[in-house]
Amino acid sequence: MRGIAMKSMVARAALAVALSAGPMAVVAAGGVLLGAQPAVAKEKEAPKGGTYSKEFIAVAGPVQKLVQDAQALKAKGTPDAQIKASLTGAAEAVAKAEAAAKTGQDKLAAGQFGVQIGGFLDDTPMRARGVRNMIDSGLLEADKIPTFNFYLGNFAYAAKDFQGAVDPLTKAIQGNVSEDAAAEMLADSYTQLGKPAEGIAALKMAYDARKAAGGTVPDGWYTRAKIIAYKAKLGPQAIEWSTLEVAAQPTSLNWLGAGQLAREFGGFGKEESLDLGRLFLRSGALDNDKQYVTREFIEYVQAADPRRLPGETVKVIELGLSKGALDTSDVFVSDSLSQAKGRIAADKASLVGLEKDARAAADGKLAIATADAYLSYDNPAKAEELYQLALTKGGAFDMDRAETRLGIAQLDQDKFDAARASFAKVGGVRAPLAKLWTVLVDQKSKP
Repeated sequence: MRGIAMKSMVARAALAVALSAGPMAVVAAGGVLLGAQPAVAKEKEAPKGGTYSKEFIAVAGPVQKLVQDAQALKAKGTPDAQIKASLTGAAEAVAKAEAAAKTGQDKLAAGQFGVQIGGFLDDTPMRARGVRNMIDSGLLEADKIPTFNFYLGNFAYAAKDFQGAVDPLTKAIQGNVSEDAAAEMLADSYTQLGKPAEGIAALKMAYDARKAAGGTVPDGWYTRAKIIAYKAKLGPQAIEWSTLEVAAQPTSLNWLGAGQLAREFGGFGKEESLDLGRLFLRSGALDNDKQYVTREFIEYVQAADPRRLPGETVKVIELGLSKGALDTSDVFVSDSLSQAKGRIAADKASLVGLEKDARAAADGKLAIATADAYLSYDNPAKAEELYQLALTKGGAFDMDRAETRLGIAQLDQDKFDAARASFAKVGGVRAPLAKLWTVLVDQKSKP
């Protein structure tokens, strides 16, 4: 909330700058200076939005003088308190102008009066009414409307009128407003209203609009969406935003966080955890400080299992030891390393026979197991061949797991298009994991 509050202050300053010309500029543009020979307006061709109505002209002159006098005092360096004290009766005068406004020109001028006088009086509701009148005038340039809706939403948000902030902030975002704070304010407004899913959807709407316009998505949107989703236990949204973030900002820490969220909300078992460990290894997620990755090394070793994939187990443990994330004083680590080293020779020697039997088998179950072994020994070409054989033969095995590991084998050979195609076929509990692998493919395929 503190970060948004700071952005709200900036928004208020921006509004002051946007309207620094004061109502005089807009009124003059309408063809007449209010209070000075209004009959001239009748003789001129009516501008867009119509000319000023008689009712408005009758009450607007005094308000315009108040604005001019206050601006003159400001230009002389008069303290704000004195300027405020000089505006006795200004609130009532502005209210009369607002009530008398009928035409577009009336509303535009009344709106600017409200914004200016409201600024001097520090009257936020008056400023908000002023912005609303300016929008309703129909005379704002189209590209300015999203920004003015942002101002309107900002006033409501600052007043903790979260329901009142929703509509203008939504319109601002739909117009791809340049102020990054708009999306976060809207998301927080929904969250304050007990609607976290709608808040995340609002951020996604802003994300899509910004992307469509070729703009840059600010870091804060990813962070806020993940926090809202995590606190509300909205797993799919948490995974989606962490995936979007790592695609845009592929740091080792973002890779680690994206994988951890996928595991936490994805219902992963041992086999999914194994392929997550492989993703961490290839993406650089394991390059983070040891305090963040010790658990990941342990989980990777447990998933690989020294009795099943001894070669990969040794590789992972030795990497963890080199980074200081693992220590042989840990009985689990030392026992796993010793057991795995003792099995490698026999395991490798069995591969030729296993491959021969797999090719002769009626289904693909043995081919899958043999491909898994080759992949664990960093022989992706042979692994790819056997995964494809297994998928051709079919059988009672996990197709999504096979497609995932086929994609990994293809990625390891820089067969990027083939890897994308394999990961695209993955569904079920592995779908979020496959999307993360696809992000990695996209990043590694870039020149």
